Amino acid sequence: MRADLPATHRASVIAITSGKGGVGKTNIAVNLAIKLASAGKNVVLLDADLGLANADVICNIDLPANLSHVIARRKDLSDVLVKAPGGFSLIGGASGLARMADLSDSDRQRLVAAMGELEQKADVILIDTGAGISPNVLAFTRAADHVLVVTTPEPTAITDAYAVVKVVSRDNAERRVSLLVNQVRNANEARVVHDRIAKVARQFLSIRIFDAGYIPADDQVSAAVRKRAPFVLSAPKCAASFAISQLANRLEQGVVGSGQQGSFFQRMSRWFRR
Repeated sequence: MRADLPATHRASVIAITSGKGGVGKTNIAVNLAIKLASAGKNVVLLDADLGLANADVICNIDLPANLSHVIARRKDLSDVLVKAPGGFSLIGGASGLARMADLSDSDRQRLVAAMGELEQKADVILIDTGAGISPNVLAFTRAADHVLVVTTPEPTAITDAYAVVKVVSRDNAERRVSLLVNQVRNANEARVVHDRIAKVARQFLSIRIFDAGYIPADDQVSAAVRKRAPFVLSAPKCAASFAISQLANRLEQGVVGSGQQGSFFQRMSRWFRR
């Protein structure tokens, strides 16, 4: 990671979340990290799914340590940063920390300090949260500059995606919330899903849901998962890889010049003081 960044440097923080599991959230996070890194960004992916962390599986790498070792003071943050395929850095999820709310004050401070250190050194921090609306998920989504909600066209996924949007937006903070529709048959199907959620959010929550686009259903994606390889590397010319490139462009345009006041470090601190 670069050590020549000025003290005022602050990474853009994008939390990638979903209302339900199985919508492809982690796969999107890994492949998005690769695309952003290929554009010259210093990208760190934090696997913050504390129950089912598996970004390392998609990347086919073994993690000698993870975030729990940092919190337990057994490792420094630099010790758990692993270079992943495609040029980004991965911090493995601390699956042993089932409930962040149960951490001691010193453990929480250690976690927040690690996030503050990371924020000063990276250009983009992607946070792959768990699914749903648990306190663990909210701790990261409410501190992020941009929340990317992933859904599929399935009715249950759409309903749960709106539930996430509703809970995340309750604090009225100045963060962007975008919707990405995964595994769609065509652009029209994705547009219908986005418009449906955006309309309800506008009517009942008075917030705007940005359109992050869609990822088409693609056999190359499932083939890559079976090979434990990111699909943008194993099939760079497939339709899903092209869509990830478009997503990276949209997010970069949406995050720059936006976001909440203060640093991610400060917002995490405020969350844990509640």
